[in-house]
Amino acid sequence: MSTADHDDRLAPLRLEHARLQEAMAEPTLHDDPARARRIGRRYAELDTVLSTAAQVEATAADLEAARELAEPGAAGGDEELAAELAAETEQLTARLEQERERLEDLLAPRDADDARDVILEIRAGAGGEESALFAAEMLRMYRAYAESKGWRVEVLASADSDLGGLKDVIAAIGSRSGAAPADGVYAHLKYEAGVHRVQRVPVTESAGRIHTSAVGVLVLPEADETDEAEVLAEAMAPANLRIDVFRSSGPGGQSVNTTDSAVRVTHLPTGIVVSCQDQKSQLQNRDQALRILRTRLLDARRAEQEEQSSAARRSQVRTVDRSERIRTYNFPESRVADHRTGYKAGNLAQVLAGDLDDLIAASREAERAARLADSQRSAETETESGVAR
Repeated sequence: MSTADHDDRLAPLRLEHARLQEAMAEPTLHDDPARARRIGRRYAELDTVLSTAAQVEATAADLEAARELAEPGAAGGDEELAAELAAETEQLTARLEQERERLEDLLAPRDADDARDVILEIRAGAGGEESALFAAEMLRMYRAYAESKGWRVEVLASADSDLGGLKDVIAAIGSRSGAAPADGVYAHLKYEAGVHRVQRVPVTESAGRIHTSAVGVLVLPEADETDEAEVLAEAMAPANLRIDVFRSSGPGGQSVNTTDSAVRVTHLPTGIVVSCQDQKSQLQNRDQALRILRTRLLDARRAEQEEQSSAARRSQVRTVDRSERIRTYNFPESRVADHRTGYKAGNLAQVLAGDLDDLIAASREAERAARLADSQRSAETETESGVAR
């Protein structure tokens, strides 16, 4: 894409960036934490785009100067200097191409939720206890990956199986404050949504036969107070909620099984039910349940209103069936395979230890290629329409 085309698309972004910069300097900004987060998130996104654009301009200027110096006779007959200038011109040309490609990637339409934190749900499916055991392993895998990124992990609700696995678990994973949108948690973990298949000999198998089990993963961009105020105020009204308290079950300390600290929240209009009992305080469990409910309601609303979001949601897991899988973990061959991108590797132990970078990078590259192709088609359609007029 030409420099003029980039300038046309960058001009409004520069104006918005300047306005946001002024807003961030307001002394009262942080009196409204939700507004401060919204402005900070957008400012970081624009800052990444504009800094990349500035880098493109600087490299283009360097390349133009290098080409002038590399013209015949400019080196004064010094062949060694001429060779150095030619090599520098070649390097700058390659760098400029890479930087322009990155800028075009940043300018292309992207997922508006990439900067968000996530609510991650892992559910045991086909395979009984073996599936529950692997669900626990997957939680450890995502926890290790999150720690490698400097993210925080908070288990909101969980249900243990008889052998120490997890029937289901809900966790909140959040990025460091000030993280750029491209590095947001949802931008990475959204590709993990779907059915994960495991092939191995279960601990419950005495004959040494390999079994196939399935674990479902659901990844939702976490709703925040801004979303609730602007979108979910009516949905989260007290009249729409039934909140029940009951006695917690399972391990968790002296007070867990002796007080009515567990909380069940039912959203009456939709029938969505969220239960939390991991915290000792009834108030803490209530807050956790409302946090999960808010995120599920926001996701449901988007699914109803936007066909694109609905299509993306349908690609996530709704039934934990072994036939519907996005990835397979094969223990006998120490192999992991992603069925969407074709990625395969023989490093299963490292993957389960949290080394998901290559798997996620393959998915991000596939999405990037699709996004750029869509952007190119849109640009060609606009050009054709202009010619027709």
